[in-house]
Amino acid sequence: MAHTFFAYIARMKYIGRWGLMRNTVPENIQEHSHMVAVLAHALAVIRRDRFGGDIDPGRVAAVALYHDAPEIFTGDLPTPVKYANSAIQTAYKAVEHDAARRLTAMLPQTLRPAFAALLEEEDPAVTELVKAADKLSAHLKCLEELKAGNREFQSAAQQTRAALEGYRLPELDYFLAEFLPAFSLTLDELQDQSGQD
Repeated sequence: MAHTFFAYIARMKYIGRWGLMRNTVPENIQEHSHMVAVLAHALAVIRRDRFGGDIDPGRVAAVALYHDAPEIFTGDLPTPVKYANSAIQTAYKAVEHDAARRLTAMLPQTLRPAFAALLEEEDPAVTELVKAADKLSAHLKCLEELKAGNREFQSAAQQTRAALEGYRLPELDYFLAEFLPAFSLTLDELQDQSGQD
């Protein structure tokens, strides 16, 4: 019998994001999950190494890699729909939970606990960093679209920035101050800035 978990994970590239918005550069949940993992890992390293927090950056990165895996079955529900009211939020959480269990069941029995823990992380310290990284990735996408002249993302950029500031996480504030400005630079400007401390 073939186990289908990773074959389904590979199909994340077919699930588009930002379904209600015109995109200059389409984004899928596989690309998004990679960026969220990079950002979540960075936030965890900043928490640990700059602010003395007790967190495992590898764990945070792994949870972030799989944070949207249930969308293989649910699709990417647009944020205005997902958060329209508490009833929809509760129902969608139940659907995501069911999708995570379906995915886990596609693994050999001995591997299920490890991946179930990633798909349904319960440590609030880990989940808050993954959520912050998820929102940060969305904000970066908005900035990229605005940089390309796509005003469709103007309101989303403002909303995601306000949400990021609302987290009040020192590591996130540090990232916003130290790293976010570089995302508005052109390639030539990035090369000019490289290596400066």
